[in-house]
Amino acid sequence: MDLLPLRYFQAVARHEHISRAAEELRVAQPSLSRTIARLEADLGVPLFDRQGRRVRLNRFGAAFLRRVDRALGELDDGRRELADAAGLARGSVSVASETLIMLVEPVKSFIAAHPGVGVRLYQSDVDTMALRLREGEVDLCLTSQPLEGAGFGERVFAAEEVLLAVSPGHRLAGRTHATMDDLRGERVATTPPGHWQREMIERLFAAAGMEPVYACEANEAYAVVELISAGFGIGFVPAWSAANPAGPPLVLLHLDAPGSERVQRLIWRERAYLSQAARLFREHLLAALAPPPER
Repeated sequence: MDLLPLRYFQAVARHEHISRAAEELRVAQPSLSRTIARLEADLGVPLFDRQGRRVRLNRFGAAFLRRVDRALGELDDGRRELADAAGLARGSVSVASETLIMLVEPVKSFIAAHPGVGVRLYQSDVDTMALRLREGEVDLCLTSQPLEGAGFGERVFAAEEVLLAVSPGHRLAGRTHATMDDLRGERVATTPPGHWQREMIERLFAAAGMEPVYACEANEAYAVVELISAGFGIGFVPAWSAANPAGPPLVLLHLDAPGSERVQRLIWRERAYLSQAARLFREHLLAALAPPPER
């Protein structure tokens, strides 16, 4: 069986939408539809229930997808293994992270040591990150949340306090500590659902019997910091951010609430082949991001 229809089938199954799958694959929609129809004719069963351009995997499609994912995953691992045999001069590594700012310096130092390795970075929420990892689109994920699903290996490498951030003119700006009760009625600037800040806010507010009121959202953590500094809302930032003197002016307070910390982890597919480049980058990243030893 030709592999291209299987790749097309994977994309349509992931999006459950012909137009979106065609856009991702950069093929014409009629061509994609014909390819899926030929695959179904070859198999002798329909793989999707159709509602215009919207399609839904049926029970045949779901069963076939499990086999296709496994088969193509093995082939992709084989391709990476052969590329590995050609040496690091042709290696590559792909990483997904909730925010990319932490990766800039480690990537610079890694490329300086291994100039032949290509590094590709993706900014993703936790659900997209897990999907990309399962499908082999990325080798590693840097996240402050566990990923749902079996077959992942992980290394927890840091835990740090999360601080309450307010603008210099905020009513709490003259204090060093705050409680959740101090935040009643405050509007919050944060990330959309799927990011660790949003998950932590909802968890802390729920534990305090409060409902957060969101003033604004931004995908990039640095943009959230800018919004807080401008007075659009309070927010939460990791202690790591407090060491960045080049950032916008903020007042940071210790939050006296259980669970106000961020646990960082590096995650990969446990049974999948991890290339030499990815293994080297994993160790480099863990060493670069690990907190300094206490004196």
